[in-house]
Amino acid sequence: MSARAVCEFLEWDSRFFGRRIARANVSCLTEELVCEIDAWCRLHRIDCLYFLASSSDRQTARLARDSLFLFVDARMTLNLRIDGTRAESSVPPRVRDVCEDDIPALREIAHTSHRDSRFYYDENFPDGTCDKLYETWIEKSCRGWANRVLVAEEEHNLIGYLTCDLTKSGSGQIGLFGVAEKSRGRGIGKDLVSAAISWFAKQGAENVSVVTQGRNVRAQQFYQRCGFTVQSVELWFHRWFSEPRNTA
Repeated sequence: MSARAVCEFLEWDSRFFGRRIARANVSCLTEELVCEIDAWCRLHRIDCLYFLASSSDRQTARLARDSLFLFVDARMTLNLRIDGTRAESSVPPRVRDVCEDDIPALREIAHTSHRDSRFYYDENFPDGTCDKLYETWIEKSCRGWANRVLVAEEEHNLIGYLTCDLTKSGSGQIGLFGVAEKSRGRGIGKDLVSAAISWFAKQGAENVSVVTQGRNVRAQQFYQRCGFTVQSVELWFHRWFSEPRNTA
């Protein structure tokens, strides 16, 4: 692999965080690749590099440690096989499609719903900025980033959301998923996931995947109760090439 192709610059992340951010295009490291990555990042004046690594390669873990990569997350991907009968499932009465007026309330839920993510566990990203990341993410999802956004509502109060995407191959993906803290443990999440699976089935999808954090055992258990099984485990690393400006 050439030095030019070993990484890619992430324009949106860079604009949002105010730092030059890139992602490595490899999942395993060799000493040669470490040198290529280092050269590419220095050539392109990268401040922070994301690296999603295979969890089964010992050499990669050692080289990442020796090269000052910061381990920030274990990425768990779970998968569910679905059949056409799920398309006949009725949508729970408290679940509906999002509308523009919902966005302020959804931003408020997002503000505190994703604290297990890798960005919060990299202390170089201020918590306030990470909060804004997910507020912005759910807002943009409502305005076209996602194929569909479902919300849960009780007594005219929004209490949860789930974003749905279809891959080019026709599989379903659950993206952002949040439930208001005061409403957790009441089956809101199950209703949202059930409605999402029904929609995916109507689109002809035969499987649905979702990603969660290795540290988020509660989410893993929830998805397993919904019938999902673990498909893969990968490791997220960040490498900083400059002193971050730690401002909220």
